[in-house]
Amino acid sequence: MNTERLHALKRALERVGRLAVLAGGNSAEREISLKSGHAVHRALRELGAIAELVDPSETSLDTLARFDRIFIALHGRGGEDGVMQGVLEHLGVPYTGSGVMASAIGMDKVRTKLLWKGAGLPTPDFQVLGDGAEQGGELEPPLIVKPSREGSSIGMRKVEKRDELAEAIADARSHDSEVLLEAWVDGPEFTVAILNGRALPAIRLETPNVFYDYQAKYESDRTSYLCPCGLEPEEERVMQELALQAFRVVGCSGWGRVDLMRDQRGQFQLLEVNTIPGMTDHSLVPMAAAAEEMSFTELVAEILLGEEMSHAG
Repeated sequence: MNTERLHALKRALERVGRLAVLAGGNSAEREISLKSGHAVHRALRELGAIAELVDPSETSLDTLARFDRIFIALHGRGGEDGVMQGVLEHLGVPYTGSGVMASAIGMDKVRTKLLWKGAGLPTPDFQVLGDGAEQGGELEPPLIVKPSREGSSIGMRKVEKRDELAEAIADARSHDSEVLLEAWVDGPEFTVAILNGRALPAIRLETPNVFYDYQAKYESDRTSYLCPCGLEPEEERVMQELALQAFRVVGCSGWGRVDLMRDQRGQFQLLEVNTIPGMTDHSLVPMAAAAEEMSFTELVAEILLGEEMSHAG
């Protein structure tokens, strides 16, 4: 980042005032959220911003009203699902990322897929298991079983045979009363980061695991992240445009990430949208930004300042 750009960032942040970075919370993704929050907080302090790291599980939410803007680095329930966004709307404090409705929908894999399907966007066939009720057609293995409202691949399992299904459903249901059964897509997995209305370079994810699960995301040193992603430029452009459409259909704004796979026919299939992705130095959105020669610090500022940042400097 050149000196002129650095000064522009600092001036823009000075105009914002007092900032809070929300991280931690009580969700199953608490530890990941704390890592994201610490990384974001360090970046803001490096820019000279008046920024405080706040764990909403350890403080009264009324105290958030004393901040001028908030960077939400909470992952999972209570932070990524519209709850915190609703609190901040009530307090009248501007915040990063999507609003209440889009956050709630984005956290819900079933409702997200229903919206995509209604809009004619490609997503794998699925079946929904609610509280004792089934919706949708009967899917045959191989398929993947997911809690509808959980992140970081928690509670997800691939099912190869029908006699494995009951155990996988029970495991998913321990995380959520609503379970998603999704047709297995045999092909490469990609992710596309969205930043203030544009798609960043796509990343291809490769793991020796059965799929890109929690262990592959956060613990394994055998996961590969390919950026450039290996597609032809026109193919990547098509995937980026699909990701942008998917993001808009859900009503998302600001920044986020859309995950996709490419099936054996060459068709991209939408999996899910992440409205508050990880923000450590090794996370996917910073990785995509780095491919455009955008530093982590600059990325944090652009997320916080939105379109204002896009034109600063």
